[in-house]
Amino acid sequence: MGEHLVLERYRWFDREVRAGKYPNARNLAEKFEIDQKTADRNINKMRDRLCAPLEYDSSRRGYFYSDTTFQLPAVSATQEELLAILLAQNLLSASAGGVISKQIKTFGQKLYATTGLLGLSQERLNEAFSATWNEYAPSQGGVFQVALQSLIENRLLEFTYTSPRDQTPIKRTVEPHHLQHYMGSWGMIGFCHLRKEWRKFMLSRMTDVTLRVESFAPKPKTAWINQLEGGFGIFQGQEPQRVALKFNGFRAPWIREQIWHAEQEIVESSDGSVILAFPASHFPEVKMKILQFGADVEILEPTELREEIRA
Repeated sequence: MGEHLVLERYRWFDREVRAGKYPNARNLAEKFEIDQKTADRNINKMRDRLCAPLEYDSSRRGYFYSDTTFQLPAVSATQEELLAILLAQNLLSASAGGVISKQIKTFGQKLYATTGLLGLSQERLNEAFSATWNEYAPSQGGVFQVALQSLIENRLLEFTYTSPRDQTPIKRTVEPHHLQHYMGSWGMIGFCHLRKEWRKFMLSRMTDVTLRVESFAPKPKTAWINQLEGGFGIFQGQEPQRVALKFNGFRAPWIREQIWHAEQEIVESSDGSVILAFPASHFPEVKMKILQFGADVEILEPTELREEIRA
């Protein structure tokens, strides 16, 4: 049965309900010349899969909406667009303490219903796609929710922040400008009132998060973009340096297929080795990557990084 026929029934039933006509399965069956069991199934799908707040009024022998703000899901998007939204929901939900999946649960159910008509069910989506994050720090759902609200509403965010370096909790007041999802963890770029400069804060290290009443005027992207882009890894803000790593012939095939940075360069050598070069503002993540390869890699530059690895 064509999907447009089912959608036509949903739309007709929706119009009848909104018009206060209290339609029922018999009306739906008569209108579209289908049996009443099929009509019942269509109504159940509207309620269970599209999350339509349908309630039955026995005195009027028909249905009405308990929530008149309900709208049928739009179906103008392509299957690929819907799939992208659903995948984003699945991939991001765990790293925000589940708050993303909770917030858009109803929206997701509507999309599943729509894509189901196009041949993609929720079960099929879960079976066909997955994502795995290793060594990431999930934020608490409540923290993510408040941080998101402060970003959207341009309101000050107050929280206690504990860095793993010194383990000293410090009260911060921040003007949030950007939320970054990096390798399964969430980071916030904001102007810190305490330090009077731009900082990146990991949501997993925030506690006692409070949304302040005071608002702020967002600063232009040019003021904070260096905290997001530039060198290798999540930590930015300093002038990037060129890092050049030489991988031997054994490790070269793996390096050729990897992207470490958008501006990386790979130079082939006659002996089968490769030189991978890219910019980096800070070295901690670079050093951890280098140490994974042991004797298969040599640091050509900068000298500072070479000496730190040697030590």
